[in-house]
Amino acid sequence: MALRITGIRKDNGNHNNPHEAVTDYRWENDADGSTGISSRMDMVNWLESNQNNEAYVRDMRGKVYCYVNTNRYGTKFLQTYADNRWTDNLLSLPEC
Repeated sequence: MALRITGIRKDNGNHNNPHEAVTDYRWENDADGSTGISSRMDMVNWLESNQNNEAYVRDMRGKVYCYVNTNRYGTKFLQTYADNRWTDNLLSLPEC
């Protein structure tokens, strides 16, 4: 199943700060058009639970896939990987 990430939420509203964790992701299901908002950990668990699950964002080049990454304190989060490097495409999405 594929989910397109369409927005993010941060606790303190400091949307563009890459050092503050995203708390929630807004998404749209490619298969049936359903939408929802899921917590960071729910999205991480969903991606890790099944190899067929994928999440992505759209940019001007098309789909940019999200992967689970872990910071130095062990906190898991979604991050995009584009042009052979880790990127912050999720921070360019609107607040949800």
